[in-house]
Order: sequence, then C-alpha cells, then structure tokens
Amino acid sequence: MSPVLVGPGPLGSALSPVFLVFLGLCVGSGAPAVAVDTPMLVTQLPASAPATEPPAHETWGLGMLDAEGARIVLVAPGAEPRVLTADFHSASDPAVSFDGTRFVFAAQRTAADDWNIYEYSLDGGEIRQITRDLGDCRSPCYQSTLFTLDSPEPWHQVAFVRRDPEAVVESGTGPLTRIYSCRMDGSEVRRLTYNLSSDKDPWMVWDGLVIFASWQRARLDRGPAGSMGLFGINLDGTDFALFACDQGAGERFKHMPCTTPEGWLVFVEGERFPWDGAGSLAKVSLRRPLRSYRRLSGSDGWLYRAPSPLGDGGILVSRRPADASRPHGVYRLDLESGELRQVFDDPAFHDLQSRAVIPREEPDGRSSVVVPEDPRARLYGLDISVHDLPERDWLTPERAPRLRIIEGMPRQPPVSAAGDDPASPPLATRRILGETPIEADGSFHVDIPANRPLELQLLDERGMALRSCGWIWARNRENRGCIGCHEDGELTSQNRYVDALARPADVLDGLEVGATVDFRHDVYPIIEGTCVACHGEAGVQPHLADSQLPAGRRAYERLLARDGEDGQLYRYVDPGRARTSPLVWHLYGRNTARPWDGAAAERDFAALPAEDEPLLTEDQRRTVVQWIDLGAAWDARGVEPGSRER
Repeated sequence: MSPVLVGPGPLGSALSPVFLVFLGLCVGSGAPAVAVDTPMLVTQLPASAPATEPPAHETWGLGMLDAEGARIVLVAPGAEPRVLTADFHSASDPAVSFDGTRFVFAAQRTAADDWNIYEYSLDGGEIRQITRDLGDCRSPCYQSTLFTLDSPEPWHQVAFVRRDPEAVVESGTGPLTRIYSCRMDGSEVRRLTYNLSSDKDPWMVWDGLVIFASWQRARLDRGPAGSMGLFGINLDGTDFALFACDQGAGERFKHMPCTTPEGWLVFVEGERFPWDGAGSLAKVSLRRPLRSYRRLSGSDGWLYRAPSPLGDGGILVSRRPADASRPHGVYRLDLESGELRQVFDDPAFHDLQSRAVIPREEPDGRSSVVVPEDPRARLYGLDISVHDLPERDWLTPERAPRLRIIEGMPRQPPVSAAGDDPASPPLATRRILGETPIEADGSFHVDIPANRPLELQLLDERGMALRSCGWIWARNRENRGCIGCHEDGELTSQNRYVDALARPADVLDGLEVGATVDFRHDVYPIIEGTCVACHGEAGVQPHLADSQLPAGRRAYERLLARDGEDGQLYRYVDPGRARTSPLVWHLYGRNTARPWDGAAAERDFAALPAEDEPLLTEDQRRTVVQWIDLGAAWDARGVEPGSRER
C-alpha cells in the first residue's frame, strides 16, 4: 500500500484516510514502515532522547543538530534496516559519493571524543578516518576536483563544518562554526569561510559552486538577531556572495539547502527553529535564485528538515508534527505535483536525515587563484550608482565620496551562561582598516589583508555611513569585485574600464588608522567634558551622570534605550547607523536619515540651542558618528559589556 497525501496546497492540508490507516498499522505495530524504491541512508536518533527547545540566547536554534547517540542505517527495498555505524557512540550527517559507492559522515568513537569525518565503503564496509585533531567537525559533503596551474593533476576534496574552539559568534551567544575543506586523506586543510557568525550545511552544486547557510547577524535591518541566508563560494572559498532569496522573500532564517537535477534549490526556513532545526519548506529556481521564491509548505501542522534529491523529480525529507506528538519519519515529496508519500518510519527513532544511495553526475571542477603564501588581496567596485534603491540619484559619487572598510575581530570565549541580549548591538570588536575615495565614475580599488571579515560602508561628506554590507572577505591573492552597492545579483555589469582600475590600488592595512571607537574610552570623555553641564541631574533627559555605575555606563544604557510600543526603534542611538540616530541629529541640527530609511526620516528630534552649537568640534562629532557606525560598542578594548569593573 502506498500512502499518498494530496490537498489544496503544495503539500496538502489534511491527511487522507488511507494515509491515516497506514500510520495506524505501521506505527502502532512498533515495526519500521518501509516503502522505499531505492536504497537510502537514514540518520536515527532515539525517540526517547531529550528534545529540549534551545534557550533564546543560544544562537536562536541555528547551530548544528545535537546528535548525541545517533546512528546511521541503510534502508533498502525488501530488506531489514541495517545499522552501519554500530562501532561509534554517535554518527550522523551522511553524504553519498558521486558514484554512489561510498559515503562520508561525522561521528564520535566514544562520548569523550571530538566529532570527526569518516568515509564508509558500501562495497566492502571499510571505514577510514579523514579529519584528525581539528576539534568537532560535522556536515561533510564531497567536492568536485580542484586544481592550480602548477599542480600535476586535479584532486578531490571533502568540505565540512568545524567548530572553532577559540571563538564564539559575534553576539557571544554560542559556538562559532566555519566551513573548511581537505583532501580525501585529511591533508591540506583549508578554511573557506570567514564570517563572524556561524556558517553551516555545505552543499555541492552541479556547476562547482558550494551553497551553504550563513548567519548574517550584522544585517540589523532583518531584526536584532540578523538573518540566515543561502550563500555561495567557489571550492577555494573565493567569490563569497548571496546566492538565493533576496531580502523580504520568505522567512528570516534559511538553512539545509539541497539542489535537484531538475534545477531547484530546496531548503528549510523559519522565523525561529526548534531543537531539530525543522521548519517550513521552500524552493527557488537555480536559474533565478533571487527572484523565484516559492513556499512548499504552509500552516499544515507539520515541520520539515534535511531535504535531499532523488533524481526523479522528487526529494526525500524528514517530517514530524509541530506538536511533537510523533517522531520524525522519512517522506518522498514530488516537487511538481505536491504528492507526499511516507517511505520509512521507525517509531522508536527520530529519522532525521535521509540520503538516496544513487550515482549522480560529478559537478564541474574548478581552478584556484588562491596562493596561501600571499597575505594580501584586492577589492574593487565598478559603480556605486548601481544599486537597489528606487531612484538612481539617491546614491552617487557626489553624495557618497568615500568608502570606509571595517575589519571584524572574532569574539573570544567563554560564552556567558545567560548569554548577551540578542537585541543588543553587535559585540564583535570592529576596527577601521582605512578609507578610500570613490572615483567620479563610482569605482574604487583597494589592496586589503586577505582572509579577514570586512564590512564596507559608503560615506557622505560628514563621514556618515549611507549604506553598509554584511561581512565579506577576499582570499589570498584573490581579485574580488562587486558591481555596485546592493546591486541586482542576477544582472551583469556594463562592459567598461573603470577609473579606479587605471591606478594602483590604495593599500589599507589598519596600521596607521586601525582604530576601534567605543563609548567608554572615546565618546564618554566628550560627553563628560561638554555635555554633562547641560544634561546633569537638574537638567533635561537624558540624564548622563550617575555615581552608582562605572563612569559612563548609565549614559550608555540610556542612549541605547528602545523606544515605541513595539520596542523596534532606538531612542537616541541606532547601532550601526549614525544617520538614523537622533543623537546625531541633535549634534548636527538636522535629521540625517535618507529616503530609503523609512520611518526614521519622519521622526522628530531636539536640536542643540543655537548658542550651544559650537560646543562640539567637528572631530568630536565625527567620533560620535564613527562610534555608532562601528556598532555603538560600550567597550571594544577588552572589557565585556555589562561588567561592573572600573
């Protein structure tokens, strides 16, 4: 009997009677329900394992699955499920080789061991270890061949996610994970991503691109926790860029991507994920990944995770009721018709990941321009006037004459037991590498340190950031370019030689500028010396002096207080955006918000009295502007936010 779920939506909204009967027979009997057409690998976690919801401060449920005690089984037509990882304490994250004869997976030999990457031969059952002495490594995937001009022959690699033991995510709320690669024998380990918040779920595409989920906390316009989008890199970590679903399409967090031979990218999304990372399903076309978003599941009372392709127009996906009344089972979903059919369910386990054991075409190989010995890279922009704003003349070289480049410094552990408030400003230390002029044609060209998380800010004539990007990077000797400022990623640039490339690149290394700007050391002395006289205890709000806290702490807390009924607006300081901060309006005597800043452009503010305007010098005002544009940190020089130490 083949149960089929059909309804008015892509996945339907109700269970058919036949499907209910099938579940009653199989789940009630306590025996696994098997209706597979092709062999597949399934990660199983005992249904009795704790399934606790992640605390709000722990990366918003975006970390790797806690697979303590999990195992991998082989499920084949007409055969009993067979455990393949009986010699391991925990095993998960299987990924099948291109020829279908092997798979890589993550596992612990004992509970005390780190997670490492292993390869299993399905022909003979041999297991060999790939990674060693790297700490916890998870979520492996086979990569196609990589080669350089001086290599004797191309070589295969495996990509994987590694937990960094020496850093935490920039909010300080959980472990930091990054994507690495190595040869199949574990040699030549290369780090591929340099985000300050976690990257995970690498997936190899037919054209040689690696798509993965990247947590972009710096994008404060998507909420206090940022967003998680689907990004792409080459095999060597170059050309990091948004790949799918531009802002506003679907839910804020997207992860677990997979691609199908029919040209779809399928993924899981949600506004917040439960313990297993399950959510709704969505897809985009690989031809138009930024403009083809389509929801696959709605409010049908089910949660989905770990989609993977079958090669026949369908995908395998794990599914459970949103109320957690039953553990996960494995289903086959037809992406065109929406037909959903259960293919495997063991009621004693959560069946969390499934991968069809089938051969598939090996993706295209890639050459690499990365030279590990070279510590520098180049970054160029073609025309900042190319952007996604409604009117072209809102952002021109005349209005944005300079570019500031900021380096983000990874935050060190330990993680606070309570965690920092996710609504607080970014807490990674930021320093200014330098500034460069924008040419008359809108171009720029800089020489920068390689392998550093960087943020670009276009500046107006007062040094105020007009637009900012999320964290990007350039690899060793990479020539990394962008077309414009938040340009349409599905369009190509005009074919012209820009002015900035006709001259040597400006060298930015932070050795001369390289400054952090924080409240405690830079801004509060200005306030104490020039502002407290007017904003003392007998003055008007905000009161800036308080003897019960470290010098300046009460002033800092009040300046960053929230405003409005929903608490979405900052009262005086908008971290990361000086132009929308009423404190800056107060100092400059005008609302500096831009037309694309929405409601901020309509807010009222109190200007300095005319007789008080000269109290702050232009350098002091710029210090305040830089402090806010760098994230409005309390102390960027070694003292944790919230500390009562003087």
